[in-house]
Amino acid sequence: MNQEVVDAISAIIREKNIDRDTFQEIIESVFLKAIEKRYGISENFSVIFNIEKGDIEIYAEKEVVPDGQIEDEAYEIELTRALETDEDIEVGDDFVEVIDYNSFGRRLILSTKQNLIQKIKEIEKQNLIDEFSERIGEIVIGDVHQANRREIRINVDKTEVMMPQSEQIYNERWRRGQSIKGIILDVRETSREPQIIISRKSELFVRRLFELEVPEIFDNIVEIKKIAREAGDRTKIAVISNDSRVDPVGACVGMKGVRIQAIVRELNNEKIDIIPYTNDRELMVRRSLAPVIPLEIVFHHTDPRVSVVVPDDQMSMAIGRRGQNIRLASEITGFQIDPVKESEYYIEELPLGEVEEFSPETLSLLSSAGLNSADEVIEAGFDGLMLLEGMDEERARSILAVLENYYEED
Repeated sequence: MNQEVVDAISAIIREKNIDRDTFQEIIESVFLKAIEKRYGISENFSVIFNIEKGDIEIYAEKEVVPDGQIEDEAYEIELTRALETDEDIEVGDDFVEVIDYNSFGRRLILSTKQNLIQKIKEIEKQNLIDEFSERIGEIVIGDVHQANRREIRINVDKTEVMMPQSEQIYNERWRRGQSIKGIILDVRETSREPQIIISRKSELFVRRLFELEVPEIFDNIVEIKKIAREAGDRTKIAVISNDSRVDPVGACVGMKGVRIQAIVRELNNEKIDIIPYTNDRELMVRRSLAPVIPLEIVFHHTDPRVSVVVPDDQMSMAIGRRGQNIRLASEITGFQIDPVKESEYYIEELPLGEVEEFSPETLSLLSSAGLNSADEVIEAGFDGLMLLEGMDEERARSILAVLENYYEED
């Protein structure tokens, strides 16, 4: 057998994680294809592959014919050649000839080697896809070997994985040679190598970090109900205990904060708010805004929206930097939370009877329509006033101008 091919096969056996039976099938198919190119057929040929030695033997079943009478060398062999191997052979007997692969010619040998390499790559590619598809959701550690604006390429277990910009934390910078941790998010098949996508931005990454650091979560004693995250800045995580003896928040924080500190360090000092989960929607909204304490919570029945009244001096804290706190609180509660300042919410309504500019006729007209306060009239607006019987455009504009003047004075 050609030594170059044997060495290539031996290297593949040592280095590639390929099933033995699958490898056997690959070898046979590749060499049978070479035989078809050489002889035009392969039905009477067999390929035996010694996987331990990395050696291949090719046999052809032929009929012995008199010298000089061969019509098809693929099926027939001359008596003289057959006698070199078996001195008792006769014309008409069946003979198994060992085919020397070197007789195929250098071009065919190179072609066969390329076909073999291509087949191996296809199997290796599929093995890689299968392996990492099963590992989706697993945290891996690797070394950065290339970093640019678009992506970071990382070596994990001798395999290259990729962290695209969309899965990076915006305020982190990585350099070649640094150790990096991320979660396997996706495996994408491409025409070349499969793309194994890892992420540090995913909420699932935070969930897995808590599972690693908090044994109670790993053992399902404490359960993560919801996570809301703006990677690099803040995360809110709602937890509940399945054991009344275990405090879910205390379990996540750990003795002297050692557990939560480990997670915060891994996330580059990202703020993490741990919230005890509850089915009580009002209490859940209150907890989601901590340390801000709402003075009042008003749910809107028509849509999943809630207004929270907060002290004026806590308004910026409730909203958070660039609105992050209120967005995350809305996400983790499932309600659109609208913060309202205390000074704006508790404004005493102005009864229309106290507006000196209004005549008894105007008051009667508004009252008959159910409008008894300045807020109600302003909310109705010009179009609403024009719907009232006996109302004209000049009077409607005058009413609104008077009331708007009152609020400006306040």
